[in-house]
Amino acid sequence: MPYKILEKRELGKSGVLFEMVLDTPLIAQKAYAGNFILLRINETGERFPLTIADYDRDKGTITIVYQVVGKSTKLLSHQNVGDEILDVVGPLGNKIHIQKYEYPVIIIGGGVGLAPCYPQAKELKEAGNTVITIIGARNTDLLFWREKMRSVSDELIICTDDGTEGIKGVVTAPLKELIIKQKISIVIAIGPLIMMKYVALTTDGSGDLPKVKTYASLNTIMIDGTGMCGGCRFSTIDGDIYYACVDGPDVDAHMVDFDNLLTRSIRFIEQEKQSLKQYDHECKAMNKFQEEVS
Repeated sequence: MPYKILEKRELGKSGVLFEMVLDTPLIAQKAYAGNFILLRINETGERFPLTIADYDRDKGTITIVYQVVGKSTKLLSHQNVGDEILDVVGPLGNKIHIQKYEYPVIIIGGGVGLAPCYPQAKELKEAGNTVITIIGARNTDLLFWREKMRSVSDELIICTDDGTEGIKGVVTAPLKELIIKQKISIVIAIGPLIMMKYVALTTDGSGDLPKVKTYASLNTIMIDGTGMCGGCRFSTIDGDIYYACVDGPDVDAHMVDFDNLLTRSIRFIEQEKQSLKQYDHECKAMNKFQEEVS
């Protein structure tokens, strides 16, 4: 059964960030923070994962946010309200452990990883926690959902690499300050692997700062989403093997071998470039054909 696109909007001013609301009643009934879905836009499309950024059980909808980086996300950006997505599978993965913590919880979102921070902050806030959110991006044009995050946070800290909004610098700077001045129960990091690596290094207790339990979301490395393909396999610093799709996506950040994971994450980069190039070529050819026959 195809799934209809009910809403679509562009986020920020970058031209590459989009938000979609999908009509998925059964998925919405079972969705929780931390879950993800697998999409296949059409019969010739690939399966790719996106974390559930919000859900509405009454309306029967889920919200996804994506950044155009390759063929599939570019094809998705060409879909509009009323169009249908062939396959949406989910909710997959494990929901995060929601409970009332003794001390504040810090949630850190980097880039498009800000979107899945929202349901985590929302559910943790509803459980009675003090939630401090740090969001970061390269520049102000790549930031979005400020007010949504503020509505579920006791404190919202904004960082940009170039200083166009909030604090100039990376998210670990305010993280260090917060850990110094108060006790923190847990830290949750969602975003680029390199960002999550340095968040984990900041909280692992190896320096002058106390150790803080930290989770990293490894949703970006998934392919099959069911544990069968092995594409989301990651190793720990002790050499153990886990699978992000079935053991995560949120996992203990201090056990992850991020250096190995960073290497594995770019293993298909050439194929991805070729696929996008071919898709762009086909789009240009089709547009030229339509101009000639019109």
